[in-house]
Amino acid sequence: MRRADRLFQIVQLIRGRRLTTAAFLARRLEVSQRTVYRDVADLQHQGVPIEGAAGVGYRLGQGFDLPPLMFTADEARALVASVRMAQVWQDPVLAHNAQVALGKIVSVLPVAARVAAQSMAVYAPPVGLESAVQATLQTLREAAQMHCKVRVVYRDAADRPSQRTLRPLGCFYWGKVWTLAAWCEARQDFRSFRLDRIARLELLQDAAARFADEPGKTLADYLRLAAPPEAIAHLQGSGG
Repeated sequence: MRRADRLFQIVQLIRGRRLTTAAFLARRLEVSQRTVYRDVADLQHQGVPIEGAAGVGYRLGQGFDLPPLMFTADEARALVASVRMAQVWQDPVLAHNAQVALGKIVSVLPVAARVAAQSMAVYAPPVGLESAVQATLQTLREAAQMHCKVRVVYRDAADRPSQRTLRPLGCFYWGKVWTLAAWCEARQDFRSFRLDRIARLELLQDAAARFADEPGKTLADYLRLAAPPEAIAHLQGSGG
């Protein structure tokens, strides 16, 4: 990697995180921490408002921005392939917005990169999610973003129905199957639910249905518990 590209990447990585350590930058850029210290010092000398110090971490001062990104031909191909594959497994709103965003990116690429991207020989036929699962995914994704509870009728692996009130935390894709990670008020514990087993879904929109993050009930808490292999296996599962 050219040094100019590395300096650009350092700014991008620091900008995308609250606090970025030299060790993290060194791992991502495959250089020594000493090189990172030197590069950051040079960027600071050039007027880039990087705050912090070696051994503590770095962050970018407010109000700093970079010119629009330029992509290489390989990066442009990767973006097109990723969007094409993801679209058939997303909900309609995300799929549409991904296509719009990709169009904006491709439109400002240099001609060679644009041609390379548009001729990418990777395609995803429209045989992804059923329309009912797409609608469920969209509702749950938006509910998680808005911190709104939902009420579901769920059928487990034995086709036994149960009614639950859930705090949706995040939707996870497992290859042809989406699951919802949620705090289940009936079980007073985390549970995961396959979207294709949700028989009925209601978004609760009254004021009491809004929930705030509480210690022990957040997505971060769920992911910490899901770290062991047996929990990951459960994540794909029954809803319990």
